[in-house]
Amino acid sequence: MFKKLPGDEAQRLVSTTPDTAVIFRPAVVRTPALVTLVVFAWRLLAGLVRLIWRHPIASAVTALPGVIWTVYGWPYGLATAALLLTGPTGWALVHRASFLRLIGWRLLAFWRLIWVYRRHWQPVMTISGLARQVSGRDYLPHLLAVSCTSWADLVTVKILTGQAVTDWADRTEHLAHGFGAASCRVTITRSGRLLLTFPRRDPLAVPLPALPIPAVTSVRPVEIGRREDGTPWRLKVHGTHVLVAGATGSGKGSIIWSAIRGLLPTVRAGLAEIWALDPKLMELSFGRDLFGDRYAASPEACVGLLEAAVKVMQERAGRFAGVRRNHVPTVEDPFVLVVVDEVAFLTAYQPDKGLRVRTIAALATLTTQGRAVGVGVLAALQDPRKDVLTIRNLFPDKIALRLDESEQVDMVLGDGARDRGALADHISPIPEQGAGIAYVRLETSPDPIRARAAYVSDDDIRDMVAVFGADTLPLPEVA
Repeated sequence: MFKKLPGDEAQRLVSTTPDTAVIFRPAVVRTPALVTLVVFAWRLLAGLVRLIWRHPIASAVTALPGVIWTVYGWPYGLATAALLLTGPTGWALVHRASFLRLIGWRLLAFWRLIWVYRRHWQPVMTISGLARQVSGRDYLPHLLAVSCTSWADLVTVKILTGQAVTDWADRTEHLAHGFGAASCRVTITRSGRLLLTFPRRDPLAVPLPALPIPAVTSVRPVEIGRREDGTPWRLKVHGTHVLVAGATGSGKGSIIWSAIRGLLPTVRAGLAEIWALDPKLMELSFGRDLFGDRYAASPEACVGLLEAAVKVMQERAGRFAGVRRNHVPTVEDPFVLVVVDEVAFLTAYQPDKGLRVRTIAALATLTTQGRAVGVGVLAALQDPRKDVLTIRNLFPDKIALRLDESEQVDMVLGDGARDRGALADHISPIPEQGAGIAYVRLETSPDPIRARAAYVSDDDIRDMVAVFGADTLPLPEVA
């Protein structure tokens, strides 16, 4: 009854039914083996020429034993290779610092450039979305150079035309994981050029003991710790205002006490005064003898001390008007540093509305007018939200210690700080590992700096009080 169709005809009928999708298979083109070998050899030769062109010295040193072996024989070739190995080894053993500066870090940079960054550059750029395809052609950001320090790789990149810094700042986690680093920070070197910092280790992992009290009297930036690159961390207090934000146990006391410690010789010489507000009665009270009558703990006394500082500022402004624009510390007009341990106790958590309004008004006046006449504010708080401290933008220099939330980083350091690598919310909550570590954003630079403040112990404060206990000086009367 039914006629059986041949296989080819049945397949044709099935494939043309409306419910069956037609499968299109591209033609397979088999490249001859000879062509494949020629292309491979050409790419290998081009890569070798490019390597010699970019790194002539390293290539010459590597090829030197082989050349001498060919020309003069194997004994001379082996002797040359042994000399090239034993010479730098002996140099490294005798004077390690100079060897690393002139040879070691350059060899490491060469190795990292070839086997880490060039090797993974295209896939990382493509997957992270930093590469572009236009009219079927791929465009990659250009890897210009790699240099190494004792703790990080510094990668210089020429970005694509039309790209913005935010395109890279938004992908720092992609870049860090793509190149096997713990983090990545983006810095602008010039138009179209970026510097990517990939840390290889954490140079701030070990806590710092209290720094020696300086022997000179000066209101220049005081040394309070170490920066990530190994240089001293010097905090500017004269001619600016500093806001320190950090969660409980993050090390705010380390910054405050290190700054006070660095100013003690200047205070003794009469060129500086430290006015301390300690509403928590915990931090600054331990060394209250350093401040004399310029110490306040109760809300009423704190407001009175702030208003006394405003009066000093206004009196100086009246005398300096039309005479000078910058303050030079003298015994008659010393630099005044107003230290507030927990400013939120006075600006947000104070139940007395009158005291709260007076506190905010006094702090706003000091932070807008004080630095030109030698009155600075160093304030610390735990919660950086705007409703806690409405005048936080009046502090030119800001320090972010460990914070609880990623959004708080930009609240303290400004928009985009976390995208540039200020991962204050990733700092370890373990005191030995993370206390005192901070990201600093200065008025003169938008790029955050990672540093660690020295830890000033209770015994250090007792010694400071024993040696630098201040004589009691009368406060100016508050009108």
